[in-house]
Amino acid sequence: MGHYNTIMHQLQTLIPRHEFENLVNRHQSGRYIKHFSCWNQFTVMLYAQISGKDSLRDIQNSLLAQEDKLYHLGLTKVRRSTLADANAQRDYHVYEQLYHALLKRCSSITPKHKFRFKNKLTLIDSTVIELCLSSFNWAKFRTTKGAVKLHCQLDMNGQIPSFVYITDGKIGDITAARSSFSIIPDSIYCMDRGYIDFAWLYSITTAKAFFVTRAKINFNYTVTGQHSQNQKNGIISDQIVKLANDQKCQDYPQQLRRIHYYDKDTDKEFVFLTNNFILAAYTIAQIYKARWYIESFFKWMKQNLKIKTFLGTSQNAVFTQIWIAICYYLLLAYIKYQSKYKYSLFYLHKIIKEMLLERFSLIDLLNLNDRLLAKIKNTDQQLSLSFGYS
Repeated sequence: MGHYNTIMHQLQTLIPRHEFENLVNRHQSGRYIKHFSCWNQFTVMLYAQISGKDSLRDIQNSLLAQEDKLYHLGLTKVRRSTLADANAQRDYHVYEQLYHALLKRCSSITPKHKFRFKNKLTLIDSTVIELCLSSFNWAKFRTTKGAVKLHCQLDMNGQIPSFVYITDGKIGDITAARSSFSIIPDSIYCMDRGYIDFAWLYSITTAKAFFVTRAKINFNYTVTGQHSQNQKNGIISDQIVKLANDQKCQDYPQQLRRIHYYDKDTDKEFVFLTNNFILAAYTIAQIYKARWYIESFFKWMKQNLKIKTFLGTSQNAVFTQIWIAICYYLLLAYIKYQSKYKYSLFYLHKIIKEMLLERFSLIDLLNLNDRLLAKIKNTDQQLSLSFGYS
């Protein structure tokens, strides 16, 4: 008889436990705790993320129904009040720094992006998560609305979030970028017009890195030369320009490259600005087009994980939940790239969710399709017949 622990327990073993406990000690989050440790809190919140639980009561009742399997997760009976107190009081920075530990591990195995150039390509954007202002009064966004904002850098090597910064909704994109984003030499940073601040763009240039963005409609410039006469693949013009406004010219004193592009797929014209004079104009256009990956990342997070409804109303509880959701995303990415899993993260999340507290091999789970998964979920007898376990 083959014996396996639950899928949830096997996921736990992928978390660097020693590093986790060091983080707990560093932030003194384990002080005066006798029964429900930070590891227990993380386990329950990870379970809630994966299984899609909407409330503390839902979590409590679901775990109670699986009481015979809690021992293998290091849990006893979980009370909703205990979980609520832990989320409100235990420093969310533990889970923020756990994200960095998982990122380091994940980054070492991600596949390279599919562009021909070897530069690191990073997409920059943010997304707003709306909150009810009456319940989350610390997160005032507008007069009657509350919100938090996720500022993100998405590494195109594996499409993983290589930097995440969470603020209240009032913090502007460029403000977050100036204060928090580090620039790696020889990298290419792609962003929309919300990040156009020529002093900040010049800091990218002086750091010997590159940027690709869209020009604003009121972009004031003078043409100093033609970079290329090649007008293939939708390229209307490829110019060398300088800023015409004296103040902005001081902010960015060097030349820029202005690319006018027609996209036949959308029947729209775009004007791009970049400090990269090496890559082909069409490649610059395709870099900007790749921005849909970070938009898809935000969409995936909001549709599949619990980052729109929260189990607590304090800032600490909200940030804890978001960071654990991002940790789970990296955990999925790690499993996918380490095992060379051929399907999408959505499908991987789906089968893990379906089998989360089943005793089954995680490796075998990665080879399942919908038909086999349905058989396994039907009866233990079919599990035995299909996979030779008895």
